[in-house]
Amino acid sequence: MKTRASILNRTLVLAYGVASYAAFLITSVYAVGFLGDFLVPKNIDSTPTLPLWQALLVNFGLLAVFAVQHSVMARPGFKRWWKRYVPEPAERSTYVLFSSLALALLFALWQPMGGVLWHVEAPVARAAIYTVYACGWLLVLFSSYLINHFDLFGLRQVWLHFRGRPYTALSFGTPGLYQYVRHPIYVGWLLAFWATPTMTVAHLVFALGTTAYILMAIRWEERDLIAAHGEDYARYRKAVPMLIPNPARKV
Repeated sequence: MKTRASILNRTLVLAYGVASYAAFLITSVYAVGFLGDFLVPKNIDSTPTLPLWQALLVNFGLLAVFAVQHSVMARPGFKRWWKRYVPEPAERSTYVLFSSLALALLFALWQPMGGVLWHVEAPVARAAIYTVYACGWLLVLFSSYLINHFDLFGLRQVWLHFRGRPYTALSFGTPGLYQYVRHPIYVGWLLAFWATPTMTVAHLVFALGTTAYILMAIRWEERDLIAAHGEDYARYRKAVPMLIPNPARKV
């Protein structure tokens, strides 16, 4: 009976991890259309329905919810507390799921605000901007694979648990792009958030809010990385730029 119960438990944890990853994929694909203003029922620049001040309050609140969730749940102290209630192999998947739900809430309740700050009409220029936009998302995806995409989004943890194998944390490394910039994933997000041929007030609020969050998140994340990897990360931090690559400086 214990063996059957153990197999069932491991299967449920695996299914939970796969479902959480699926939620991440769905919200990520929706985000591409939401920010790019195409192929989704509601995007960042849909028709405004609220007065500007009300829309600003709602949107800042949504950005704050995502920022708090994304940061608090990533802190080691919260993880230690959270593992009292969530099986350890599912901890990362739970973080991924809650992040996806916070994004879905933002997409559902986001309030367009109208107002155009710039609009690019030249076809060649628009194509160039959309190319940068696409490259931003591809950079996020590519960079995640450099540091183990499946560990980052919780699938490795639940798979090892399903196989009955202990989880081993990834060792510190600087593969590929990480030799030239410490946070290529964040670079990709910034490109995706700012590269638009039509910058509206709503899009600017989103870009400014997420940029401010990224700059704060890097500080918190690097504090945790130094605590985890000590002098290895401290030396890496001194040698490699944070967001703007410098080919002359690498590990």
